[in-house]
Amino acid sequence: MTSHHPVAIIGGGLGGLTAARVLHVSGIESTIFELEASANARTQGGMLDIHEDSGQKALHAADLHDGFRKIIHSGGQAMRLVGPDGTVHLSAGDDGTGDRPEVDRGKLRELLLESLPDGTIRWGTKVSGARPLDDGRHEVTFADGSAITTDLLIGADGAWSRIRPLLSPAKPAYTGISFVETDLHDADTRHPGSAALLGDGFFICLGDQRGFLAHRETDGSLHVYTALRAAEDWIDTIDFGDSAAARAAVLSHFDGWDESLRALIADADGALVPRRIHALPVGHRWDHAPGVTLLGDAAHLMSPFAGEGANLAMLDGAELGQAIAGHPGDTEAALAAYEKALFPRSEASAAESAASLETMFGDRGLERMVEFFASHQEAE
Repeated sequence: MTSHHPVAIIGGGLGGLTAARVLHVSGIESTIFELEASANARTQGGMLDIHEDSGQKALHAADLHDGFRKIIHSGGQAMRLVGPDGTVHLSAGDDGTGDRPEVDRGKLRELLLESLPDGTIRWGTKVSGARPLDDGRHEVTFADGSAITTDLLIGADGAWSRIRPLLSPAKPAYTGISFVETDLHDADTRHPGSAALLGDGFFICLGDQRGFLAHRETDGSLHVYTALRAAEDWIDTIDFGDSAAARAAVLSHFDGWDESLRALIADADGALVPRRIHALPVGHRWDHAPGVTLLGDAAHLMSPFAGEGANLAMLDGAELGQAIAGHPGDTEAALAAYEKALFPRSEASAAESAASLETMFGDRGLERMVEFFASHQEAE
């Protein structure tokens, strides 16, 4: 059975939700098709720093900025930069005046979900294909055999987008960096040494083309990303189903590092979760095609080392929604206006992310990051 939806958004991440919310505020109905079975099907952990000129701008457009202020993680903008021997090279507190407050990703997603009318999201709809029809319309088919047609198809379905091939042959490539994620729960009580090491906010430790990136979460846990410059198949050499063996394999890359840092892996609670970091080419863009566009990672997947991904996805969603509302009855003019701003903005952020990767995981990563943050402190 095929149903028709004037505006179909594929993907219910932050970007897709923001687009739907801005359209709703403008009196325009849209439908989100999300492959997850429900809002609670997967834990939405992790902290996000929401930038004033992008993510917060999007939340203003969505009329949700007041709600956002209520979920800010107090102290989350604190930062600490440490070397492999445990020496603290830079430490800054959070006085509440910074322009990149931290929030829990799950709480931000919840804020957006609760702002949408019932029935906006069709859960458990995994895309199996998409094709153009006549007059700018598209057909999308799903794994359960159902299908829809739409006048405007928005691909907000992430790194491995099923909508992107309608516009571009580009595919994400491995950046040379792999993550292993770990958690330390109830840190102040169960892991006081690690809690003291990380502090209240964001923690960076770099050396020899590897290191640790970590956050204190709003629930009192520590979320740690162990990052290494490694071959693409490195993850495949480790049995992550055997936590003890995985810990030993990852720790072998940190021989000689301070024991307080090694404890972020050795004392981790639960499984270690590996993740390869991919990115689309810097400057990825496409020739305009009627009735379809992309936002967020589907449009400009980049490494996380400039903190732009979620912020840009939300800004994309807001600006696309505003463009549609600002060009009633003229979808093509709306898409042209949106993409004209999207391409240079995403290229600049992708270039910054790629440069940050090389800075952090180059031969002098720690020294260069000390210089970077010191120069920013002087500028302020």
